[in-house]
Amino acid sequence: MKNLSNVPVFLLAIVYLVFGANFFLHFIPMPPATGDAATFFGVIYSTGFLTFVKVLEIILGAMLLVKATRPLALLLIAPISVNILLFEVFIAHQPGIGVLLVILNALAIYHLKNRYMGIVKE
Repeated sequence: MKNLSNVPVFLLAIVYLVFGANFFLHFIPMPPATGDAATFFGVIYSTGFLTFVKVLEIILGAMLLVKATRPLALLLIAPISVNILLFEVFIAHQPGIGVLLVILNALAIYHLKNRYMGIVKE
């Protein structure tokens, strides 16, 4: 049962490592964005912000694999997961992997809730 609780963490790590690396190595073909999504990606790509986020995804994905850094990585990667979901809902108008990422992140954080008690206690 203890190993089963690590599944959400490892799935998150795989997703963020693979898609973060894909941004730089292009081993998974991605369809071109259209409409509002293309405009959004054009802006965040041209400013270098997307590169920064992808580097963070790779670093945090690797941190998820290390037990000692897992709680911090889960907290830092949560806003990225939420922003992916918000992009899919409000800009692309088709929820997809963002829903899964937010659920996996919430499950992983819930499993480690005892590690976060110091943040929420008075």
